[in-house]
Amino acid sequence: MVSTDNPMTYLLEVILSHLVLTSALLLAALTAARWHIRDSYKVGGFSQKHVLVTGCDSGFGNLLARQLDRKGFHVIAACLTEKGAADLAAEASPRLKTLLLNVTDSESIGRAVEFVSGEVGERGLWGLVNNAGRSTPIGPTEWMQLEDFTKVLDVNLIGVIEVTLQFLPLLKKAQGRVVNVASILGRLSLTGGGYCLSKCGVEAFSDSLRRDMQHFGIKVSIIEPGFFKTGVTRLDLIEADLRRLWTRLPQDVKASYGAKYFEDYVKAQGFSMGILCSPDISKVTRCMEHAPTAYSPRTRYAAGWDAKLFWIPLSYMPSFVTDFVISVLLPSPKDERNI
Repeated sequence: MVSTDNPMTYLLEVILSHLVLTSALLLAALTAARWHIRDSYKVGGFSQKHVLVTGCDSGFGNLLARQLDRKGFHVIAACLTEKGAADLAAEASPRLKTLLLNVTDSESIGRAVEFVSGEVGERGLWGLVNNAGRSTPIGPTEWMQLEDFTKVLDVNLIGVIEVTLQFLPLLKKAQGRVVNVASILGRLSLTGGGYCLSKCGVEAFSDSLRRDMQHFGIKVSIIEPGFFKTGVTRLDLIEADLRRLWTRLPQDVKASYGAKYFEDYVKAQGFSMGILCSPDISKVTRCMEHAPTAYSPRTRYAAGWDAKLFWIPLSYMPSFVTDFVISVLLPSPKDERNI
């Protein structure tokens, strides 16, 4: 019988009687502390390092380029448009250089390699951030044609692969970092089109690249953002492209979905995006910044409360659970005779 005359003695006896639990909690605390300390170590010599960021016209890439510029890095910001490049250069230090890059054009990538080679010299390229991407066409799979898939895959996946392969020699010189922007939709496919496919492909490509390049001192990180307000999630652009897809459908296919399906789909998408999309894109760029600045970058970075607390846990659930959640978010076709 444990004595309860002295509360402190009783508490001590209870703790000692659960030695295994106490040891486990202590080990967990020490592990967390060690991880936090290790995670906070930074590499030195930012002013001697070059980082190439793609997709810098707006959104994540634009903000990240400015953040790294303020840190003292030599940033090479790749933009798709001359206006995007000019606007970014006006907001950054003279140290930041811009170039035009279309990640779907091999010749454009080759010109970028030549430019970057001249900038980095024998030091090599410390960081490559593959951020350029697009979302549309996106929507129900049956509404798509093959070219709708390839439009997205060419930018989000094939572009990432070719840019990375072309810059690997420069990255090996510096024993640098590759940062690939995927998505929680690379873990959990919520809709049809090429976007989820491309981001799933980025995950797989990054994993194989990381394992292959670790022998050469190159570290590879994956960014998995949740939903944020950027050009990729602009509802007006997504709705306009959905209307294009809907308009060209054969009449019998439209009838199988129902006359109101398109409007219901757009409303449901707008409602979901309104709840989920965060305007604070710095939550993503802080993760992107950590990868090239940390001594021990993480393999994966989940960015946003919805990614950490909802989408990623949901991706580990049984299929019937994820199917139910998605059925709540999106309308069902009216013609369900074969279900």
